[in-house]
Amino acid sequence: MDAFSRLAEDWELSTDEQITLLGSPGRSTFFKWKKSGGNLPHDTIERISHLLGIYKSLQIVLPNPEAADGWIKKPNAFFDDRSALDVMLGGNVVDIYKVREYLDAQRGG
Repeated sequence: MDAFSRLAEDWELSTDEQITLLGSPGRSTFFKWKKSGGNLPHDTIERISHLLGIYKSLQIVLPNPEAADGWIKKPNAFFDDRSALDVMLGGNVVDIYKVREYLDAQRGG
Protein backbone atom coordinates (compact mmCIF):
# COMPACT_ATOMS: atom_id res chain seq x y z
CA MET A 1 0.00 0.00 0.00
CA ASP A 2 2.91 2.36 0.61
CA ALA A 3 4.01 2.12 -3.03
CA PHE A 4 0.43 2.65 -4.20
CA SER A 5 0.10 5.70 -1.94
CA ARG A 6 3.23 7.25 -3.44
CA LEU A 7 1.96 6.53 -6.95
CA ALA A 8 -1.42 8.08 -6.08
CA GLU A 9 0.34 11.18 -4.79
CA ASP A 10 2.53 11.49 -7.89
CA TRP A 11 -0.50 11.08 -10.14
CA GLU A 12 -2.58 13.44 -7.96
CA LEU A 13 -5.41 10.94 -7.62
CA SER A 14 -8.48 11.79 -5.59
CA THR A 15 -9.62 9.46 -2.83
CA ASP A 16 -12.52 8.27 -5.01
CA GLU A 17 -10.14 7.53 -7.90
CA GLN A 18 -7.84 5.56 -5.59
CA ILE A 19 -10.76 3.55 -4.25
CA THR A 20 -11.96 2.73 -7.77
CA LEU A 21 -8.50 1.67 -8.90
CA LEU A 22 -8.20 -0.63 -5.88
CA GLY A 23 -11.47 -2.41 -6.71
CA SER A 24 -13.97 -0.23 -4.84
CA PRO A 25 -13.48 -1.38 -1.26
CA GLY A 26 -15.57 0.43 1.35
CA ARG A 27 -14.20 3.81 2.36
CA SER A 28 -13.45 2.61 5.89
CA THR A 29 -11.59 -0.40 4.48
CA PHE A 30 -9.60 1.85 2.16
CA PHE A 31 -8.54 4.16 4.99
CA LYS A 32 -7.67 1.16 7.17
CA TRP A 33 -5.44 -0.17 4.38
CA LYS A 34 -3.78 3.23 4.03
CA LYS A 35 -3.15 3.47 7.75
CA SER A 36 -2.03 -0.03 8.63
CA GLY A 37 -1.95 -2.15 5.50
CA GLY A 38 -3.35 -5.51 6.45
CA ASN A 39 -4.33 -8.45 4.34
CA LEU A 40 -5.27 -7.16 0.92
CA PRO A 41 -7.51 -9.31 -1.30
CA HIS A 42 -5.82 -11.01 -4.26
CA ASP A 43 -7.76 -8.77 -6.67
CA THR A 44 -6.39 -5.63 -4.98
CA ILE A 45 -2.84 -6.98 -5.02
CA GLU A 46 -3.18 -7.72 -8.74
CA ARG A 47 -4.46 -4.20 -9.37
CA ILE A 48 -1.59 -2.63 -7.44
CA SER A 49 0.90 -4.81 -9.33
CA HIS A 50 -0.43 -3.60 -12.69
CA LEU A 51 -0.51 0.02 -11.53
CA LEU A 52 3.10 -0.18 -10.37
CA GLY A 53 4.00 -1.73 -13.74
CA ILE A 54 2.32 1.23 -15.46
CA TYR A 55 4.21 3.65 -13.24
CA LYS A 56 7.53 1.95 -14.01
CA SER A 57 6.85 1.86 -17.76
CA LEU A 58 6.03 5.56 -17.74
CA GLN A 59 9.32 6.33 -16.01
CA ILE A 60 11.13 4.44 -18.79
CA VAL A 61 9.14 5.80 -21.75
CA LEU A 62 9.03 9.36 -20.39
CA PRO A 63 12.15 9.93 -18.27
CA ASN A 64 10.97 13.41 -17.22
CA PRO A 65 9.00 12.80 -13.98
CA GLU A 66 6.48 15.58 -14.64
CA ALA A 67 5.77 14.26 -18.15
CA ALA A 68 5.49 10.68 -16.89
CA ASP A 69 3.10 11.60 -14.07
CA GLY A 70 1.03 13.93 -16.27
CA TRP A 71 0.65 11.41 -19.11
CA ILE A 72 -1.91 9.41 -17.16
CA LYS A 73 -4.47 12.24 -17.42
CA LYS A 74 -3.87 13.34 -21.02
CA PRO A 75 -6.16 12.27 -23.87
CA ASN A 76 -4.70 9.47 -25.96
CA ALA A 77 -5.77 8.52 -29.48
CA PHE A 78 -5.18 4.83 -28.68
CA PHE A 79 -7.89 5.07 -26.01
CA ASP A 80 -10.35 6.95 -28.29
CA ASP A 81 -9.13 10.30 -26.95
CA ARG A 82 -9.80 9.28 -23.37
CA SER A 83 -7.00 9.45 -20.83
CA ALA A 84 -5.37 6.33 -19.46
CA LEU A 85 -6.84 7.24 -16.08
CA ASP A 86 -10.34 7.38 -17.58
CA VAL A 87 -9.81 3.90 -19.03
CA MET A 88 -8.54 2.51 -15.73
CA LEU A 89 -11.44 4.05 -13.82
CA GLY A 90 -13.71 1.66 -15.70
CA GLY A 91 -13.31 -0.30 -12.50
CA ASN A 92 -12.23 -3.70 -13.82
CA VAL A 93 -8.78 -5.24 -13.63
CA VAL A 94 -8.85 -5.60 -17.42
CA ASP A 95 -9.21 -1.81 -17.74
CA ILE A 96 -5.96 -1.34 -15.84
CA TYR A 97 -4.33 -4.14 -17.81
CA LYS A 98 -5.21 -2.46 -21.14
CA VAL A 99 -3.14 0.55 -20.12
CA ARG A 100 -0.27 -1.61 -18.89
CA GLU A 101 -0.26 -3.63 -22.10
CA TYR A 102 -0.20 -0.44 -24.19
CA LEU A 103 2.76 0.98 -22.24
CA ASP A 104 4.64 -2.31 -22.27
CA ALA A 105 4.32 -2.31 -26.07
CA GLN A 106 5.56 1.30 -26.21
CA ARG A 107 8.70 0.45 -24.33
CA GLY A 108 9.24 -2.75 -26.30
CA GLY A 109 8.49 -5.04 -23.35
